[in-house]
Amino acid sequence: MTSRIRHVTIDSADAYGLAGFWSRVLGLPVHEDDRPGGEDALIEGAGLLFVTVPEPKTVKNRVHLDLEPQDRTRDEEVERVLGLGAVLVDDRRNPDGTGWAVLADPEGNEFCVERGAAERAGG
Repeated sequence: MTSRIRHVTIDSADAYGLAGFWSRVLGLPVHEDDRPGGEDALIEGAGLLFVTVPEPKTVKNRVHLDLEPQDRTRDEEVERVLGLGAVLVDDRRNPDGTGWAVLADPEGNEFCVERGAAERAGG
């Protein structure tokens, strides 16, 4: 028997607030049992569990999420996510259309926005 990953757990100052940001990014709901001020919040469809911890984020993530837009271009998704409260950390997009953008969520956790399948296929 092997194991499977049940959740990717992300430490946060405000689990419910950060889960709300990611809920809007992913278009998936925060679990119906989770409430503001709770010690954790789950986006079940993505397997993301946010847990409130007392320590602030102090260093670069060792693990990060890579987003692949499904119904828009990479650049359109970058603009949409910036509008939700992310910040651009490092723009690794190239003039030929390749590359990615590194963003940070409202608590400073880095993630990347890559090209979608249609863009990679040249469509």
